Amino acid sequence: MGKPTETSRSNGNGSSEELARIAIDRGGTFTDAICSRAGKEDIVVKNYKDAPTEAIRRILSQLEPDSEPIPKDQPLSLDKIESIRMGTTVSTNALLERRGERVGDVLLIGMQARPDIFDLSIHKLEFLYDEVVEIDERITPLQSLVMPRLPVPEKDSSIISETTTGETIRILQRPDPKKVSEQLDELWSKGIKSVAVAFVHSYLWGEHEELVAKIAKEKGFEVSVSSKLQPMIKLVSRANSSIADAYLTPVTRRYIESFGSGFEGGIEAFGNKLLFMQSDGGLCKWNNFSGLRAILSGPAGGVVGYSKTCYDPERGQALIAVDMGGTSTDVSRYAGKLEHVFETTTAEVIIQAPQLDINTVAAGGGSRLFYKHGLFVVGPESATAHPGPACYRKGGPLAVTDANLILGRLLPEHFPKIFGPNEDEGLDIEASKSLFDQLANQINAGKSDKLSVEEVAAGFIRVANETMCRPIRTLTEARGFECASHHLVMFGGAGGQHGCSIATTLGIKRIIIPRLSSLLSAHGMALADVVREMTEPAAFTLTGNRDNAKISSRMTELVKKAEQDLSSQGFPADRIQSETYLNCRYHGSSTQLMIEKPEDGDYEKKFFDDHKREFGFNLSGRDILVDDIRVRAVGKSLSREVRSPYKDFEETDKRKYDESKFEDKQVYFDGGKGWMKTKVVPLKDLRDGDQVRGPAIIFDNTQTILVEPTHLATSLPEHVVIDLVEEKVVEQKVDLKDYDHVDPVQLSVYGHRLMGIAEQMGDILRKISISINIKERLDYSCAIFSSDGGLVANAPHIPCHLGAMSHAVRHQARIHGNSLQEGDVLLSNHPAAGGSHLPDLTVIMPAFHEGKIIFWTAARAHHADIGGIRAGSMPPFSKELWEEGAQVKSFKLVKAGKFDEEGIVKIMSEEPAQYPGCSGTRTLSDNLSDLHAQVAACHRGVVLIKTLVEEQSLEVVQYYMNAIMLTAERAVRDLLKHVNRKFGGKPLKAVDWLDDGTELRLKITIDEDKGDAVFDFTGTSAQVYGNLNTPTAILYSAIIYVLRSLIVSDLPLNQGCLSPIKVIVPPESLLAPSEDVAVCAGNVESSQRVTDVIFKAFQACAGSQGGCNNLTFGVGEREVDGKKVPGFGYYETIAGGAGAGPDWDGQSCVHVHMTNTAIGDVEMTERIYPVIIHRFSRRHDTGFTTDLDVAILSQRRVIPPYGMAGGDPGQVGRNEWWRKRKDKKGYAVINLGGSNQASMKAGDRIVINTPGGGGYGVPGTTDDRLDDDTYKRTVVAPVRAAGSLAALKAAAFSN
Repeated sequence: MGKPTETSRSNGNGSSEELARIAIDRGGTFTDAICSRAGKEDIVVKNYKDAPTEAIRRILSQLEPDSEPIPKDQPLSLDKIESIRMGTTVSTNALLERRGERVGDVLLIGMQARPDIFDLSIHKLEFLYDEVVEIDERITPLQSLVMPRLPVPEKDSSIISETTTGETIRILQRPDPKKVSEQLDELWSKGIKSVAVAFVHSYLWGEHEELVAKIAKEKGFEVSVSSKLQPMIKLVSRANSSIADAYLTPVTRRYIESFGSGFEGGIEAFGNKLLFMQSDGGLCKWNNFSGLRAILSGPAGGVVGYSKTCYDPERGQALIAVDMGGTSTDVSRYAGKLEHVFETTTAEVIIQAPQLDINTVAAGGGSRLFYKHGLFVVGPESATAHPGPACYRKGGPLAVTDANLILGRLLPEHFPKIFGPNEDEGLDIEASKSLFDQLANQINAGKSDKLSVEEVAAGFIRVANETMCRPIRTLTEARGFECASHHLVMFGGAGGQHGCSIATTLGIKRIIIPRLSSLLSAHGMALADVVREMTEPAAFTLTGNRDNAKISSRMTELVKKAEQDLSSQGFPADRIQSETYLNCRYHGSSTQLMIEKPEDGDYEKKFFDDHKREFGFNLSGRDILVDDIRVRAVGKSLSREVRSPYKDFEETDKRKYDESKFEDKQVYFDGGKGWMKTKVVPLKDLRDGDQVRGPAIIFDNTQTILVEPTHLATSLPEHVVIDLVEEKVVEQKVDLKDYDHVDPVQLSVYGHRLMGIAEQMGDILRKISISINIKERLDYSCAIFSSDGGLVANAPHIPCHLGAMSHAVRHQARIHGNSLQEGDVLLSNHPAAGGSHLPDLTVIMPAFHEGKIIFWTAARAHHADIGGIRAGSMPPFSKELWEEGAQVKSFKLVKAGKFDEEGIVKIMSEEPAQYPGCSGTRTLSDNLSDLHAQVAACHRGVVLIKTLVEEQSLEVVQYYMNAIMLTAERAVRDLLKHVNRKFGGKPLKAVDWLDDGTELRLKITIDEDKGDAVFDFTGTSAQVYGNLNTPTAILYSAIIYVLRSLIVSDLPLNQGCLSPIKVIVPPESLLAPSEDVAVCAGNVESSQRVTDVIFKAFQACAGSQGGCNNLTFGVGEREVDGKKVPGFGYYETIAGGAGAGPDWDGQSCVHVHMTNTAIGDVEMTERIYPVIIHRFSRRHDTGFTTDLDVAILSQRRVIPPYGMAGGDPGQVGRNEWWRKRKDKKGYAVINLGGSNQASMKAGDRIVINTPGGGGYGVPGTTDDRLDDDTYKRTVVAPVRAAGSLAALKAAAFSN
């Protein structure tokens, strides 16, 4: 450890020669603590199972050599303590386990997207609140952003201009204090003592919230006020955050008070001595510590720890850190600045508060091991701390820790004896071996080439490492950083055992392990600074730096507030530094960038530079808007000096260690090495500069570091640096014709590798695309295909793309045959060529090897406009395909590497305009930019495929590709055989109707011996004169979606899923329309009914809402006061009900099956568009503040969602136009039917009542036909840290 600095003892934020500085990480199971004093050895308390107070008691008892133990019942004195810095999981656990304070319908809906698109039960955690009380209060912005500027009415008491952003609001309803008081009294009578207050648009003007909060506090309530906690736009996010605060803060406060009761004078005696770590990586005084900002308190300490101890600012080497604990692994990145996210979802609760960008992946030491469908699977289920892995002696399941144990990579003799029923025994290797024997027998059943127990365990370690590597690649490469250019920091209890393998897989050459790696969270708290974060909403424009003076004025005020707070805690001015940021975006985009203040004050240039670096482009002609001003004031702590591992490595004399002094142990390594004699080296016995060549195990009381044979470890004063010195060579012995004896480990690893290629294609497309549809709504899919066009891997998973893209690829393969050359890229969107609907443009690129096509890559993306009779190219009443925009069966977009811009401009702009009433594309610039991005994504996939082929050989890659497809095929065949037995071998039949009477009829005949099935849609109605016709490619998407949803385990999605399926569709029917009929609604409406029909045949669940409830409104370009004003359009899909199943109830207010879009927030919608959302609950009500053209396209307004097994049908939907009467007295209600359009006037309303879901079974009875595990899922515990990776996955699942 480094020497502490000489500092003053004037307050709790400095340091003293005599006083103890204690840092504590209170984990889920154990407490770790470090005590530092000037000139003295640190006192370490590791894996202490009692409360932090007792850890401090033990520390105080060791301060002096002759100190007596302090009795447990004696309050502790603060006299010898300078400061206590603590991180705690109390808020995290309360949130994950729903153990917070009781708190009293927009939150029920949330973002309307379901968490897992393949989970039919749509399992959700319970809500944090007990009751929602509506306060009769409402404000709304006077001016919408898309409308011309309105004059502000004078002498109108309902108009308020003095808001936080300067925007003018109108008060529609003021709250009645008497009524509010009565409502609060009723809550109190129900035992509710904590309330959250969140009103629409309170981020602009919070006086109504403050009024209600004042009344509540006077009555004794704990109160969380949304406009005070985080005054940022988005009602759902802000309200969820305030509820989380109301739910967690009382628990946090009780914990703090309980902690303080163990000290003389109680909690108040601490003054500035007690600091808590917040989720943003900064410390705060105990009385400012809130539940909302405590969720990542513990993990944040680890990030601060490695950023302070492993990063060298002089060298600027970027770091990836892996904190591998007992139940999960946290991944983060550091390159000189702590990286923050400002809106995350933890345990299904949206948190709007600054948090470090920490991402939990379910692959910790406790991650469970499974063998499913011929694949090795690690997690996401966890053995948790209790019972823990099998070796913990509590009857737990096999986990990663067990695999490390039987491979000799752990040292049981050096583990504390804290296991077993009485927590007084060591690790039990025999329990691990017994379960691995059983698992190996299961894996080897029927195989001649059998795997040993060690090979099975090593295989699971490889799969666990690959599971961790996939999100690491996304975290870096999705941001434009190459993985291999980083160094890897490993810490946490299990990190040292996996560092070499993870680094090798990622191509990283150096690993840094702090000597205090298993105590790094506590060490980080000792090194952390005190931080005061403040954010205020804004409405400025950066373009031309026109509002810089106003920004500077607001920023100065906010800095002053934040720094005064730190001054009050005893920080002198010379130890306070403030960082200032603007949260900016382009007009018309919701992708925000947090821009730090540049030295020259030119925010506009800084935004351009950052946007170009982050996304690869900038937009011309668009204003740059400022949504928020943020200040991060930092009170610098006077802490010990930290040593740079890079400087120490360069300056230390290095030598080979004396291996003769150390014992040997047998450790198993994969790659054909097997059991190897491995040195076991105590870390304390290594001198600075000693180098240990693997294989070796380096250990101390808190960690075990595995040095693989290909690596060299160097001991430094405060680190162990491990470098790759020999490339790992893995020989693969594969019988390329034997698919019955596939290596299951390699099969699992290749599954990850191929999916990783598709994911990286998606990262490239999202990064460099321009349009909102692709960049923000993630309405795209990227995939790789076999040489014959079969789907190999697909990501992200948009249900309506799942099985459809292979039809497009196969069509192009048939047309072009072997005529394509390297550098050719094709474009297609026509339904007759495998397209879904015309706005979905598919770019397809062949991958060559030795002159032959070996794979294809493809990127399908929804373009905002491609011409036609209506902006958006989704006309609600189109009858012919040409009315929906540009049609492309096959076009060579790139010829031998040259992009044919002239040709594509003709296709997109000129050809659609030749039809009557039609226009060419209205967004040509965006179309071209996004097509370039799709080409780049496909090229990236081709490069990665070629790299994989060069590494492993074409024959081996194609062998495992085929094996993965065969795995999926076998899983589907097993499912079909099981279903056939369940229903006595009888054909499965179903029929349903669209609201106009169009019939969809299905008969499924299963061959139980082979597991084949014929899906026969004979009897389905003829194609319609409208746009509900459904391209056959969409039919295949529905089939693969249903099959994947019925297989409850995580299965690779590929062409193998469809191999057992034969589809019969009548030509020129609704499901096989001729090539000139309209189809745009088939993708969003009929596709849902097809899915319901298939589920009905399988009798898997009741019917769901069966549509997307497509609402559009807008107005075209017009003249206002002699000036042309551009038009605008709004498009939203609205959730409804999901059907019940054998062991789950139906869900309300969610999207179902073929779509999963998140809905626009009420505040965002009202701020941008001239509408007022009057009600957003289980029924929908929107009013307009100007004349608009409105259209609704929906189904299930006549035919209700079916019930199943005797269950009742769901409710039908209803669309109404409430037209304001001419005398202004009330409304005339007009039924719009399922699909209609109207010109509505200011003050009119549209009321959309979406359909429900059907019921399953007769109440009070049981259904024994589906009483096994076929339709049942394991519920996986939510992860604690949901950073940018989780946000990206959620966006992909809610496209």
